[in-house]
Amino acid sequence: MDIETRLKELEEILAPHGSALVAFSGGVDSSLALAVAARALPRENVLAVTSNNETYLPSELDLARKFVDSLDVEHLVVNTRELDDPNYASNPANRCYFCKSTLYTDLASLAEERGFDCVVDGANADDEGDHRPGRKAAGEIGVVSPLSQAGVGKAEVREMAKHLGLPSWDKPALACLSSRFPYGQEITPEKLAQVARAEEFMRTKGFRQVRVRHHGDIARLEVGAEEMERAFAEREEISAELLDAGFLHVALDLSGYRSGSLNAALKKPGKKSRKMLPVIS
Repeated sequence: MDIETRLKELEEILAPHGSALVAFSGGVDSSLALAVAARALPRENVLAVTSNNETYLPSELDLARKFVDSLDVEHLVVNTRELDDPNYASNPANRCYFCKSTLYTDLASLAEERGFDCVVDGANADDEGDHRPGRKAAGEIGVVSPLSQAGVGKAEVREMAKHLGLPSWDKPALACLSSRFPYGQEITPEKLAQVARAEEFMRTKGFRQVRVRHHGDIARLEVGAEEMERAFAEREEISAELLDAGFLHVALDLSGYRSGSLNAALKKPGKKSRKMLPVIS
């Protein structure tokens, strides 16, 4: 099936709603969802909403604004303040449930207030696997996930985004900064600022795929396999910057970047996973 036909499928999922508020982070998934909404619906019936808080890299907001401007749809930046919820800040294994529950509840209220028919997100078919408690929250609140609904996985997302000329089509995955903390380690604005500073520095140095995992006094740096040699060669400058950010030790992970690497603790044989807080439905 050709790409235009697949895009038409996505448009047909959204068109009956008439209007949509799109949860837009700036990543390739939500960029595609927003672009499809702008194709399927009148531009004035589409609202892009970005949650800008301590878990979001500052440089990402500028990129998000530029992209929304290029689509000629309205863009609203809000702060949903997930850290105010102790269930979230304590960082249990189902932390993402509380994050998405707060986010989507606020967006659903905003959609109702502004007269938009539905809340749309960029979850794709591949997001239905792995450890993703945030998908439960989306289902409870009735979020429309056109990519997932049409069976569009990450590889096809990138193909479609490239076909449409979206600048984020080959953008590296970038989860929220709270994913840098081992489950059970409290998340604070100060710790998030450390991670944000460290990752922004690495990005200004030209590293594409970066994670700075926060292990208390230790920063565990993950970079893409093809960038490992360069990271080691520039270790003195990198170490100096991360130490200045407040870490006492800087370690380069020899396994390189791995999506959701901290989830390994949940799957390790013979080891009990971090306790999940109860979810009230």
